[in-house]
Amino acid sequence: MNYSTPVILETPRLYLRQPREDDWRQLHAYYGDAECMKYTAGKAMTEWESWRKLASLIGHWQMRKYGSYALEERSTGNVIGVAGIEFPMGWPDPEIQWGLSRDFWRKGYASEAVKAIKNMADEFVPTLPLISIIHPGNVNSTHVARAAGASFEREFLFRDDTWHIYRHSAPSR
Repeated sequence: MNYSTPVILETPRLYLRQPREDDWRQLHAYYGDAECMKYTAGKAMTEWESWRKLASLIGHWQMRKYGSYALEERSTGNVIGVAGIEFPMGWPDPEIQWGLSRDFWRKGYASEAVKAIKNMADEFVPTLPLISIIHPGNVNSTHVARAAGASFEREFLFRDDTWHIYRHSAPSR
């Protein structure tokens, strides 16, 4: 199915926009941080790996017509992380995912971005079934998912470990 979603979303503190090549340095602050990658890649990414990740984010938009947004802080213009909908090969359903540079944790940015993404999905891709796959040790992301209205659905084996799938509900789903 071919979808078309907005390339820019706005919240009170963020611009969510398609990632660009010149975001690489700022996004490497996230991807290159082992603590940030603990529950995603499992380790800090090298510069080369984070550049390839950025290329895959840009390519996902070309392939699916939706994807992850670069999170640009409105007050500074700095890119502080990513959030959006991705559907990589082998995933059970499209996933709302998010990640922020450590300096921006516990400030409500992830919840703000996820709420904007869910509102966009309700309007532009209302039939898209949405999940978030979260490692059970990632308590902060579990709180973000639950605050966004997602509920635990089942366990999921990934990378030789048990992860949790949270199903996002919406009035139109």
